[in-house]
Amino acid sequence: MTSRINFASASPAARKALVALDVASREGIDPALAELIKIRASQLNGCAFCLHMHTTDARKAGESEERLALVSVWRDATNFFDDKEQAVLALTEQVTLVSEGGVSDDVYARVAEHFDEHEIGQLLAQIFTINAWNRIGVSTHLVPGVNNATR
Repeated sequence: MTSRINFASASPAARKALVALDVASREGIDPALAELIKIRASQLNGCAFCLHMHTTDARKAGESEERLALVSVWRDATNFFDDKEQAVLALTEQVTLVSEGGVSDDVYARVAEHFDEHEIGQLLAQIFTINAWNRIGVSTHLVPGVNNATR
């Protein structure tokens, strides 16, 4: 791979703003659920760096290897994910792949069955944030398993 910029050095104000959004979006969200969001978006975006980071963080939050192995096929493993998690995973997919048809009323209604407006805003902010981090990781070639914290 060719050498790419260090995002943190090249654009510190933007990185600082993204970190602040990341911190704010976590408030009130179950940490394990937040990691499922980050894992699924990172899978869809092909960000190996973020996928490595967030599967590690999910394990630390108590997530099982069995569930981690099934996140990418959650629709076929519904007995491993409750209705609330399935709704969030569906929302994560549609927001991440927004250009493929937007967010359906059905998916939004499923999320609204489990979360109030503030919580939905927090979930959306989590999804927006990980998608931004994924784009940084992919476009700057962050390497999984290497401390690229300053990138």
